[in-house]
Formats: sequence, structure tokens, C-alpha cells
Amino acid sequence: MSKLAGKTAVVTGGSSGIGLAIAKRFADEGAHVYVTGRRKPELDAAVVAIGENATGVQADVSDQTALDALYAGITADGRRVDVVVANAGGGGLSRLEDATQEYFDGIFGTNVAGTLFTVQKALPLFNDGGSVILLSSIGADSGSEYFGVYAAAKAAVRSLGRTWANELKGRGIRVNTISPGAIATPALAAAAPDASDTEGFFTMIGTGVPLGRVGDPAEIASAALFLATAESSYITGTNLYVDGGSGQI
Repeated sequence: MSKLAGKTAVVTGGSSGIGLAIAKRFADEGAHVYVTGRRKPELDAAVVAIGENATGVQADVSDQTALDALYAGITADGRRVDVVVANAGGGGLSRLEDATQEYFDGIFGTNVAGTLFTVQKALPLFNDGGSVILLSSIGADSGSEYFGVYAAAKAAVRSLGRTWANELKGRGIRVNTISPGAIATPALAAAAPDASDTEGFFTMIGTGVPLGRVGDPAEIASAALFLATAESSYITGTNLYVDGGSGQI
């Protein structure tokens, strides 16, 4: 039997990369998945890739009006929510002395405020016993140069997950966080010095990972599926590192 049969899931930032992999996996397991993305062409392509169990909603999670429209659409479809994956996020590089208010607001607006209001606005529709999955990053722990604001935003996401796990325990809603390491996504590929050799770039990054390679988005999707189902029924408030050992060894 499909692990998410009859369930309704929301996956933000599901047009590509990790979000798309999670949405595909959930749909394959029987869930109807509402997928958000900012760019309509990519979102439309994602919905086609996911299949008939997907509904695309063009939305920027930093825009609360867009989130209201997302959940109004779910209500209009006669559905409630069983799983929310707050995946939408993003980052950029800046040293302390170069950071601007606009840069800060952009990163915290998407990663922190976007996550907060994605979950908050889902609560009236959330079935008791559901699952919230937040996406942080091993970058939150790394202290890497240029990543200070992004790392702080992802650390905030992790902190929110612990608090919400406590606040929502009375409804049986479990809240957990996934912290991916280096994953072969379009976002990581965009950082390659040579756009024609992303595989070489991934290989180079993989040499610094204990398992010797970068991860696949499908591996994050497997972790998300575990946290979305009753197989993780005694797990809440945790931070699951899916990083090939990068932050552990």
C-alpha cells in the first residue's frame, strides 16, 4: 500500500532540486501534492514531471498574500493538509562588511519569515497527527566565510522547528528538520566556476565529503518521506543530517 495514500501535502519551492524530488516521491506514494514556485514556466514543467497528483501554485513564500491564496485554493478544493514541507529558501554570499539591509531582508524574508508563515497559515487546515518538515542546512553549523547571514537564517529555521514541535505536540503534529549537505541541484550547479563542467564541480566538492560524493535530491526525498509517515511516529523536534557525513566526521 502507498505510504501517503489519501494524504494532502504542501511542498514549497518545488519547481526544481530538492523540493521537486520530495514532491515527486510524495506523489508516487499516493499523496496529492500542492507545489509552489515563483517562476511559472518551471512550475508548470514540475507539475508535468510530478504527474496527475500535483497542483501547481505560483507563489513567493515571502509574500503572505500568496500564501493566503495557496491555502484558500486548498480549501476550495475541499482538502485539508496532512504534511507541509517548508523547503523554499535560498542564499547568497556576503562578508560582514559588505552585507546590506536588502541582502539581509531577502535571505531572512524567504528562509525564515517564509517558513514561519508557510506553517502558521497551514494550521487551520492541518489534520491532527500530521507532519511538518523544515529544510535547514549543514551551513548553519559551518562558520564558513561569506555565509554568515544565510547560516543564521538556516539556524533560525532549526530553532523554529524545535519550538513548534513543543507548541504543536498537543495536536499530535510532529515537526522535524532536515539539514542537507552538498546536493546535486541546479542551485549548486549554478555555483560552478565553469558552467560547462558541473559534473567536475560536483566531483571536486565530493572529495571533501566522507562518503566521497555529493548527494542526490532523491536521498533528501527519502528522508522527507520517512519523516512524513508513521514510520517516524516517535520522532519530533529532531534535526536529521543528510550530508554524507560532512558535519559529523
